[in-house]
Amino acid sequence: MKIATCTRYGPPETIAFRDAPKPVPTETQILVAVRATTVTSADWRQRAGDFPGIFSVLARPAIGVRGPRRAVLGREFAGVVAATGARVTGFRPGDAVFGCAGIGAHAEYLAVDEAAAVLPLPAGVTFDEAAAIPFGALTALVFLRDLARVRPGERVLVVGASGGVGVAAVQIARHLGAVVDGVCGTENLDLVLSLGAARAIDRHRESYLDGSATWDVILDTVGATTFPACRRALAPRGRHAALEFGLSGMLWALATRLGRGRRAVVGISGETQADLALVADMMASGALRPVIDGRYPFTAIAEAHARAQSRRKRGSVVVTIGDPGEHAVAANRPEGAFLSTPVLPTGFRLPLE
Repeated sequence: MKIATCTRYGPPETIAFRDAPKPVPTETQILVAVRATTVTSADWRQRAGDFPGIFSVLARPAIGVRGPRRAVLGREFAGVVAATGARVTGFRPGDAVFGCAGIGAHAEYLAVDEAAAVLPLPAGVTFDEAAAIPFGALTALVFLRDLARVRPGERVLVVGASGGVGVAAVQIARHLGAVVDGVCGTENLDLVLSLGAARAIDRHRESYLDGSATWDVILDTVGATTFPACRRALAPRGRHAALEFGLSGMLWALATRLGRGRRAVVGISGETQADLALVADMMASGALRPVIDGRYPFTAIAEAHARAQSRRKRGSVVVTIGDPGEHAVAANRPEGAFLSTPVLPTGFRLPLE
C-alpha cells in the first residue's frame, strides 16, 4: 500500500510517499481501506513542528525532537472495512465506516480498534463528507459541552467560525440551544450565517471585544484572543474557552477556576465512540453538515497541507484515496452542500477487491 510519510519537521514538501505492507489487524481491530481523509490543523502543526505557546517546548520530546516519531499523519477517515480481527463483532468486511484515529490515516489502509471512534457511515453521507466531520465536531462538542458547559438560551461567540472546528462549533452550539454569533473574515460571512449563526462579525472591520456586546461563552478556535482581552465581552459568569493556549492561558484557568465570576477554561479534547455516535445523529438529522474547502487527490497531499496551513480554509481540506468514481457524486455538488437523499445508506457494503 501507499503511505504519506513525514520523517522530519518542515514545509509541505517534506511529505514523501513510500510503499509499506498492509497493517494486520489485531483480534479487536478492523482494517479500513481508506477512501477519504483530511489535513487538519493538528496534522500540519505536527508536520511543521509548529506548536502554540509552551507546547513548542513540551511537545517535541513526546512527539519527536527532529521529526514526528510516527511518520504517517492523519486523523479523520472514511472508507470500507477490508478485514476484521477474530474478536470483532460490530463490523463486517464491506461495511462503509468513518471515524477519527489517533494518527495514521494518511495511508491506503488503516487498522483501528473496534471500540475506538469509528462507526458505520450515516445515511445520506459520502466518504468525503464523513471524513470532513469527526475532528472538528468532536473537538467542538467537548469544548462546548464539557469545558464551557453551554446551556440552552446562552449566548455563544465562536471566533474562527469558518475553520474546521469553527463550522462545527457554530452548528453544535446552536444544537445545544445557544444563540450563536460567529467571527470570521469578510469572504465567509454568508457561510457562517448559513450554518445557523444569528450574527456574523467581520473580524477585519468590527470590534467585538469592546464590551458593546457580551456573551456567556467565547470559544476561540484559532488563538486570536486571550482571557484578559475578552473580559469586557464576557457576561458576569462568562467563560472563555481557547483551543490554542500557552502557559498564561493555563495560569488564568487556574486563577479563575474557583471563582464565581468570569472564567478561563482550557483543556484537550478526546475522541470516543459515544461522542461520535452523537455527531452521527446530528448529521443524520441535518443539525450538522460538513463544509469542504477543497478536495485533493492523495498524490497532492502536500498541496492539501499547504492549504490547511494557510489558515484561510473554509471548513475541511479533504484528501481522496482510491477509486475516483466513489467521490464523483460529492465532486459534482456545490461546496458545503449536504445530501437529502441517501448515497451510501447505513449498513451499505461495497465489494472488496
